[in-house]
Amino acid sequence: MALTAGPVLAQSAPVLYTVIVPAGEFGSAAFLRQLVTSLSAAKAFCADIDAAEYRVDCLAERLESVSAEIPEDSDYEEVRQVLRDTARDIHRLTRNNRDWKQGNAYASRKASPSDRTTRPLTPVNPARAAQVNQQASAILDQAQTVLLRSAEAAEERRSQYVQIAEALGSNKVLLRS
Repeated sequence: MALTAGPVLAQSAPVLYTVIVPAGEFGSAAFLRQLVTSLSAAKAFCADIDAAEYRVDCLAERLESVSAEIPEDSDYEEVRQVLRDTARDIHRLTRNNRDWKQGNAYASRKASPSDRTTRPLTPVNPARAAQVNQQASAILDQAQTVLLRSAEAAEERRSQYVQIAEALGSNKVLLRS
């Protein structure tokens, strides 16, 4: 994965995803698959970054991007909000523990340079990396708990929220190194 400083000059066009839900049913199996796939893709994208000090903020940026893909006022509004809050909290954590010796940088895939972060990533101070990873993992745990409690409150959401919470939690593997 390549890291570059400076502005992004070109980005791919936003994707519009339309979900049609039969009356009286929660969500869409197709949208659920897309959402779970996006959370898995976030993990894969950030795991490919060679410089570990950027991975935590990469996770925040990818979660922010996934939340932006969820239409407002949809059945997944609560999931959108949880992902957005999680991204914000993890990004704040990285900013508060930044490595001032390194600059912010964009990350992109070597094989596909157009697949890149939407903002520059903040590096974490290596001396604080273990603590930051632990705190970021706790933030993900909290997000999973919110989703799972919401699943308990509404039977029609249970299966989908459990799958989303599991996909979100799978990103903790990034924080173990």
